[in-house]
Amino acid sequence: MAELMTEATQQTAGAAPIDGHEATVILERARASVDPVLRAAIDSLPGSMRRIALYHFGWEHADGTPAAGNAGKAIRPALVLTAAAALGGAEARTAAVRAAAAVELVHNFTLLHDDVMDRDTTRRHRPTAWTVFGDSDAILAGDALQALALGLLAEDPHPAAGRAAARVAACVVELCEGQHTDTAMEKQSPDEVTLDEVLAMAEAKTGALLGCACALGALYAGVSEDDVEAMDAFGREAGLAFQLIDDVIGIWGDPRHTGKPAGADLAVRKKSLPVVAALASGTPAAQELAALYAAPYAPEDLDRTALAVERAGGRDWAQAEAADRMARAMRELFRAVPEPEAAGGLLALAEFVTRRSG
Repeated sequence: MAELMTEATQQTAGAAPIDGHEATVILERARASVDPVLRAAIDSLPGSMRRIALYHFGWEHADGTPAAGNAGKAIRPALVLTAAAALGGAEARTAAVRAAAAVELVHNFTLLHDDVMDRDTTRRHRPTAWTVFGDSDAILAGDALQALALGLLAEDPHPAAGRAAARVAACVVELCEGQHTDTAMEKQSPDEVTLDEVLAMAEAKTGALLGCACALGALYAGVSEDDVEAMDAFGREAGLAFQLIDDVIGIWGDPRHTGKPAGADLAVRKKSLPVVAALASGTPAAQELAALYAAPYAPEDLDRTALAVERAGGRDWAQAEAADRMARAMRELFRAVPEPEAAGGLLALAEFVTRRSG
């Protein structure tokens, strides 16, 4: 998979091989930039909400004692800051830190809510917030994070802050629409869900926020509306590639790396992209998979189900589609940032998010 994505990126970019270390440095720098803003925002919350948020970010244990935990990779704030720098230089990057923190708050609001709705019990190698504090408190903490995000932008004196807030608000509506569609699909039988519908849902759930992150960076760089839209499209296509790989990892990922049980998506009968593609293949393996998905989950059938998805072509299709989406993303990126050197950081991030093996 890694080779497939690297080839797609380099062919489109016409660039030298991308060093994975560059993305790590960018992510670490983004984390260092946004964490103080995130901490200050969260510290402004009432005590009950603050405790849940600090636990969710990995900064406190459930009992309120300090923790040196995992707050996530900071991919979305890194996209904001790197897009701003690519289009407007160091000054634009500095100006966009509050916007980057706002995007990270929105992302974590969705994680808190998704974990409740999906009944996921593990996030970042520790129990999810709802399993510790209960459904209602986790949902309310998520609501508070969304409010903090919009508050950061409302209080930002930068000329682009108003447009950024409007774009974030529209993105949240799209995220909710995508989650609603995802939840509705859970009640449908496998043969009632089409691949186009699942791709559209994935764009709303995952691509929208990555696109919004890139667009915010462009707004803070003060570029044209055409360039803002190109950056949004870049993020959306990269987001779809990200989701495709994430769905592959959800079936075949290593729990030591994912923090979730092996085959977690299959166990809950999730209609992920590899599964829907496999079901649409018209092969004998697709028929076997449909029968397995129609039956209640049995742990002894997990390996057989994963094999059926693979034999029906779901894994190969997802990997090839991810490579195609990355190629599209690169074309959009070079509309706004035609110089490969200036685009290098965004290329490195795009490569990073689609190079994971789980």
